[in-house]
Amino acid sequence: MNFRAVRTIWWREVIVHLRDKPSLISSVARSVLWLVVFGSGFGSARFAGLGVDYHLFLFPGVIAMSLIFTSMRSGISVIWDREFGFMKEILVSPASRFSIMMGKVLGGSTIAMFDATIILLLGPFFGTQLTVGTVAASIAVMFIASLSLVGGGLVIASFMKSFEGFQVIMTFIIMPMFFLSGALFPLKDMPPWIGVITRLDPLTYGVDALRTILVGVGENSIEYNLGILLFAGALTIAAGTKAFKHTN
Repeated sequence: MNFRAVRTIWWREVIVHLRDKPSLISSVARSVLWLVVFGSGFGSARFAGLGVDYHLFLFPGVIAMSLIFTSMRSGISVIWDREFGFMKEILVSPASRFSIMMGKVLGGSTIAMFDATIILLLGPFFGTQLTVGTVAASIAVMFIASLSLVGGGLVIASFMKSFEGFQVIMTFIIMPMFFLSGALFPLKDMPPWIGVITRLDPLTYGVDALRTILVGVGENSIEYNLGILLFAGALTIAAGTKAFKHTN
């Protein structure tokens, strides 16, 4: 792996995002809106086995929402780079396809983690008690969770030829992944066939890990959730590396 290439591509992805201030503002505003609207609207609902106030239950789910929207959206960079010729330049460079993929995945994951951390630090306004330990652990989980999400977005983008087509595909992927992750409601009483789908959704394990850290309520152990997330990340990175071999 060419570490210089990885670092260069990672830093380019981060710089491009930091210059896109409207995107950052909209991401934070969307998350706050969901917390206020859904927290108030569903706060009176009585979900079986919730165990905590709904605002507390919802907060990790909204962080996960920020992660998946920002992570999957990072695939646009592939289409953008192809459109303006940058992708062709890096593909003919000495850097391996794996190095290119890692640079983009790490860049996208850093961006997603940064956006989600802003939401995380708003936790006290919604009743979540934060400590240095919970913040550090949450940031680590957010980064690991975003690896597979960014990788998935890059894999899909590598086969798309237009921004419009990518956005349409993302709409049909992001929302089902979000709603079936347990971000908005507990998954215990879901029909068995839906339970199978939720277990295939990597965001499910990110939500559960964050909820365990921030709220103290979770279905699986932290170790189990992180193991699944790392496995999913490795799969998408491998798939993305292979897909980049056919990208021109």
